[in-house]
Amino acid sequence: MTYLGEIALILFATTIAGALSQRIGIPSVIGQLLVGILLGPALLNWLQPGELVHVGSEIGVIILMFMAGLESDLKLLKRYFKPAISVATLGVIVPMVCFYIYGIVMHQSFERAVFWGIVFAATSVSISVEVLREFGKLNSKEGATILGAAVVDDIMAVLILSIFVSMFSSGQSGAPNLAISLAEQAAYFVMVFVIIRWVAPVLIKLFERLPVPQAVPIMSLVICLGMAYLADLTGLSAVIGAFFAGIAVAQTNAHEEVETNIAPIGYAFFVPIFFVSVGLEMRFDHFWSNLGLILGMTIVAILSKLIGGGLGAKLLGFNFHSAYIVGAGMVSRGEMALIIAQIGYQAKLLHPNLYSELIVVIVLSTILAPLLLKDGIERGGQVKECVRKRSDRVGKVLQA
Repeated sequence: MTYLGEIALILFATTIAGALSQRIGIPSVIGQLLVGILLGPALLNWLQPGELVHVGSEIGVIILMFMAGLESDLKLLKRYFKPAISVATLGVIVPMVCFYIYGIVMHQSFERAVFWGIVFAATSVSISVEVLREFGKLNSKEGATILGAAVVDDIMAVLILSIFVSMFSSGQSGAPNLAISLAEQAAYFVMVFVIIRWVAPVLIKLFERLPVPQAVPIMSLVICLGMAYLADLTGLSAVIGAFFAGIAVAQTNAHEEVETNIAPIGYAFFVPIFFVSVGLEMRFDHFWSNLGLILGMTIVAILSKLIGGGLGAKLLGFNFHSAYIVGAGMVSRGEMALIIAQIGYQAKLLHPNLYSELIVVIVLSTILAPLLLKDGIERGGQVKECVRKRSDRVGKVLQA
């Protein structure tokens, strides 16, 4: 029954860490990530990234993204879908180019240098979502752009990964596999449209009539987990399915009931496990001997996404501060980059001696991303306040 003690420790430590983080003025998610580093193999070694943590973290990130979809404004997402495509495209191209150049400079082979770029082209906005929610920015133009870009980014990263692994891992053309993958994913998005438009509302209405407590929240979880599972089957990230499931349920009259009942399950149990699991991936085995490489990769990882995503937003008419927020929201790599790195390691596209260092860089970029996003949001707020005061002064002068 050791896992009971582990869960109790995680929940207690993340609650205290979250409270302390807010007290000193940093996003609470930072404290929860640091709990994983403190209690994990990197320092105290009280927790291990075992099966319990793995499954709990997967459910946690699925519920987190389901809640993000539930709280999202579909009209706003549609309105900012074009900027989202621009952000995602440059947010993939810039990191791939930068890491390819950096890999060549660090004497990596062509395949391994390109694969570094693929790993860091991926984005995981699950942590950015939590920061956006904490600052009330989830349903802003920046929040909608970040969420939309994350979906497009994920699709692009999966397709590039499929092509690259099939070409360089097996030495055979990846065209047939790619065609099948594209067909499956196209079918999945058709299914998403059908579920949002017709299936989810019908299922929710049917379960509203059942004389069973919590029937509607249970049905919403079935939709969430089912769409996440099908997304995973088609090669997409499960969080995409969970996000669209949240959007589907948000279009029904049960929106508030579902949010009221599902949020405590996620935020009181599964979501803290997810944040801790990211910190548990940190290792310091070869950290000091490869400190230069790690720092260099971390700087490239942060700047390439910040510049790529921000430039994509700026080209579509966002001002500097909004573009900075969007770029910062795309910096976090999280579980998506960890998955790609694992696939590359198994396909021998990563040097075994550098695998741990790559994981450290992924975790570092994930930890630093909320700080950048917080800084961008606060700077944007200060700019708006200055503009408002200036407008007030001009108005008073005109009245005088």
